[in-house]
Amino acid sequence: MLTPSSDRSKLSSSSSTMKKNKDSRREFIRKSLGLATAINLGGVLPAFSAKSYKNILGANERIKVAVMGVNSRGLALALNFASQPNSEVLHVCDVDSIAAEKCIQSVSAVQKQKPKNTKDFRKSLEDKEMDILVVAAPDHWHAPAAILACKAEKDVYLEKPASHNPHEGELLLLATAKYKRIIQMGNQRRSWPNVAEAIKELHAGVIGRPYMAKTWYTNNRSPIGIGKKVQVPKHLDYELWQGPAPREDFRDNIIHYNWHWFWNWGTGEALNNGTHMVDLARWGLQVEYPSKVSSAGGRYHYQDDWETPDTQIINLEFENKSLITWEGRSCNGLNIEGSSVGVIFYGEEGAIKIDGGNNYSILDRQNKVVKEVRYNRPVDPRNLSDPTHELDSIHIQNMFDAIRKGTPLAADITGGQTSTLLVQLGNISQRLGKTLDIDSKTGHILNNPEAQQYWSRQYQPGWEPIV
Repeated sequence: MLTPSSDRSKLSSSSSTMKKNKDSRREFIRKSLGLATAINLGGVLPAFSAKSYKNILGANERIKVAVMGVNSRGLALALNFASQPNSEVLHVCDVDSIAAEKCIQSVSAVQKQKPKNTKDFRKSLEDKEMDILVVAAPDHWHAPAAILACKAEKDVYLEKPASHNPHEGELLLLATAKYKRIIQMGNQRRSWPNVAEAIKELHAGVIGRPYMAKTWYTNNRSPIGIGKKVQVPKHLDYELWQGPAPREDFRDNIIHYNWHWFWNWGTGEALNNGTHMVDLARWGLQVEYPSKVSSAGGRYHYQDDWETPDTQIINLEFENKSLITWEGRSCNGLNIEGSSVGVIFYGEEGAIKIDGGNNYSILDRQNKVVKEVRYNRPVDPRNLSDPTHELDSIHIQNMFDAIRKGTPLAADITGGQTSTLLVQLGNISQRLGKTLDIDSKTGHILNNPEAQQYWSRQYQPGWEPIV
């Protein structure tokens, strides 16, 4: 379990009280927040700014959140949630006191109330006023933190990937069902209007039957060097940062961003950025689990501590005669089809291209553009923290609508974990150096005991996630 026994008892003993408070608060929110449904898309009262709406809405009418992990992406999310007229950041949770203080100051400049500095996110789960845990911590914390939030009767906004390994994803789905919680996956492009329109056109048959989706991500990441064992900085709680992961000595090239490239904490570029585009590909092709997965690549550019591939191609074959490919180049940022990130659907009568922004093009089989839809504001897909504040607001409001009135989530955790699993299978194939046969009904690996070692992971004793 991820909480000490005393903390578990406290959570358990207060469960019924929390449930009553949560149910009454949730009902109050549903009845009170109709005013703010479309703020970030123009608003229902055009004469009012977002700040004006903040003044109209009372404190008890706002959905209150705790944000876990605020050094980069979490800071952007905290500011976005704080800027929503119908929400308030109640807790800032980070093991780095410098990152926490920066976020608190930034959020305080946006919203009226100063958020609480709650280093250990588990303490925020005890707050009966808190509605949503926003998880933007490193990948090894994603599913374990979300599971704890579900058990504490909180809803979750979960950044991608959904889990560090397939077994954690299975536990997360069990927790969602058992505790009846809402989890919005951070696949924000599912809420971007032009992207959704492109998928709708695809499903309507504008290019005939689509049978292949090519996805990619490129960047020019620098080497991370050979880490030196050094003393943990005083402003960092490294023990809590590692959490469920087996313990390793602190080195000077891990925190804050480079943990992505170590298997103990991260999942490589495939899940860091590949998840987004593979999710769109799966959505467009209307597929779930593949029948065969293969991957090739490695750490090709630099010689350093980087463990995951910097160059990788994943192939996912499906029984309905369709294919998804993902190409990741972390150390050569040459664009593909004019974009650093994107997806192209190839069909019987043409192709649809969705680039890194909220744009798409339809082409016929003679490469002629027959339709082009552009978003008139900049989107920077290589921005590590906040590619587009405005479009992400739509995704946030979709989650609020799900809480208030049962609106379907744009990126529910069931689909989010399925997309996560696809790239996890790619990484397993990569690490084994073998093609995987997959049960297309369950997503499980067939006839390969060696691959099962990667289905789950080892945990630090006492920190195992339990539903």
